[in-house]
Amino acid sequence: MLSQPDSTESLPLATPESAIGEPPPPSSSSEDLFSSASLACASGSASSPSLSDDNQKPSPSPVPSQNRPQIPITWPSGGALTLDWVTNLMSTFDWASKNLRPSELPTVLPVEVFDALVLTASKILHKEPNWVPIEPGSDGVVGSSVVVVGDVHGQLHDVLFLLKDAGLPSENRFFVFNGDYVDRGAWGLETFLLLLAWKVFIPQRVFLLRGNHESKYCTSVYGFEKEVLAKYAGQVYTAHGGVFRNIPPSPSKRSKGKKNRKVTLNPDSLPLSLGSLDELLKARRSVLDPPWEGHNLIPGDVLWSDPSMKLGLSPNKERGIGLLWGPDYTQEFLKKNNLKLIIRSHEGPDAREKRPGLGGMDEGYTIDHVVESGKLITVFSAPDYPQFQAAEERYKNKGAYIVLESPNFDTPIFHSFEAITPRPKVNPYYDFEDVIDSDEELDLTMMVEAS
Repeated sequence: MLSQPDSTESLPLATPESAIGEPPPPSSSSEDLFSSASLACASGSASSPSLSDDNQKPSPSPVPSQNRPQIPITWPSGGALTLDWVTNLMSTFDWASKNLRPSELPTVLPVEVFDALVLTASKILHKEPNWVPIEPGSDGVVGSSVVVVGDVHGQLHDVLFLLKDAGLPSENRFFVFNGDYVDRGAWGLETFLLLLAWKVFIPQRVFLLRGNHESKYCTSVYGFEKEVLAKYAGQVYTAHGGVFRNIPPSPSKRSKGKKNRKVTLNPDSLPLSLGSLDELLKARRSVLDPPWEGHNLIPGDVLWSDPSMKLGLSPNKERGIGLLWGPDYTQEFLKKNNLKLIIRSHEGPDAREKRPGLGGMDEGYTIDHVVESGKLITVFSAPDYPQFQAAEERYKNKGAYIVLESPNFDTPIFHSFEAITPRPKVNPYYDFEDVIDSDEELDLTMMVEAS
């Protein structure tokens, strides 16, 4: 079972291969933009961030860049994207990252093309349910494979390598991107736009699942918001964890003499149990940031939960949102839904070094639970992560992706890869020296204020 994102809010949350999220209509307010659960684009008057454009100019690459592409990119007549258009976008973004200042991106991808791409993708994602089944071979195409990609966090050049190494999306090669496209890395916008282009070009073969970083709070703290403002001032756009809880219907009773007042039970006081795919399908995903209290808890569980080696199902106190679940609940979830694999992302090398009993992310993936019905796997696709860090000693982790081959798609083939170096020199879009090192120490009060 796989999970799908939100564009950001309209990205689905999960797949069996699927995900949660739903896009709002285009809005002139950046606040409205972040509040939709799907692909969304908004135009508005927003001030540029206080970044020195001179400091953002990439340094010359030790290897000469490829020839200057034909720019600006134009939207195709009739709006139908082609393979040539998408692959040209790949090479153009690569060239621009090495030769242009961030503020010059609109000279490569003009605002009207940006808008057309985002709005077209938004319409596609908006129609997808929270739970999207992927059924290779159902349309008569034989020999299909499914490539599962974990967090990429704005590391554009590694994404370009991954696409070439795994093979581009095609009629017999499905791609499931498991969220966290933006933040921390310097090219989150280009990365997300590229994946949207693949979604528009071949929507039944490319599935974008929402990650926890596709939320207003994370993008405001970890750099994506400032990145968008630096590259397209005045336009803000929004673009992953585990199992989720059952939310029982809340019994209600009316107080005597007060017609319209209801008393409801606090869901936090109820015992925890696993939710069903039917509940996931019905969950409301159009939220600024998934709530960690109240009745709409499934989106937060899907985006923020983590596995544990300890048996049981419990609140995720380390993060303050979502769940911790043990091998017993992996078994229950797989058996109940007739599945053999759970593939998640969400945890990089920094998070994993704080998780006793679970494997590190040196190779870009870990097999966390092996139970009677199958396995739980974590895949992380951003090598040498994070791009910016205060500590001198880097994790030097590899990134990885997973290929699932026909006919059963239940035997994962892991592909690890090194980071593409050297990266073009660029300044970060967030204060990486002072910001919290890991999502595990979230300030939920700040999340509320950011909303």
